[in-house]
Amino acid sequence: MVVEKVNRHDSVLFEESFYGLMEMVENLGLDIENSYFTLDPAFDNVATRSEILFQGMIPVIKPNLGALKDQERINEKLDEFDKVEHIYKERVIVERLFAWEDSYRKLAIRYEKLQSTHDGFKFLAYSMINFRNVFH
Repeated sequence: MVVEKVNRHDSVLFEESFYGLMEMVENLGLDIENSYFTLDPAFDNVATRSEILFQGMIPVIKPNLGALKDQERINEKLDEFDKVEHIYKERVIVERLFAWEDSYRKLAIRYEKLQSTHDGFKFLAYSMINFRNVFH
């Protein structure tokens, strides 16, 4: 029985998830070169950007300007983001799914220790979301 840690911030899980994704891409023989890889501001750091670029993808990460004091650097980051902002706006589709998912208390706060149980509740919630949208 494998018990995984729960309630960790996504940014802590990036490295493991990203390498898992790259392994899946390789196993499927997909060509992801010059694909956009979109993340929210929590992932705005040099290491994450570098890893995405190293894999041949284009990072689309909304700038996290909270720690920046230099106005020139702020403007530079914003100018860079302006080039890909139209791609970032497509995140609303994914974020809407997360919002629908969060309407189910069992998924908003993860109580299950087993991944299979958590996945089962996700599949049930997604089914209910799809039925709601089909029959509405």
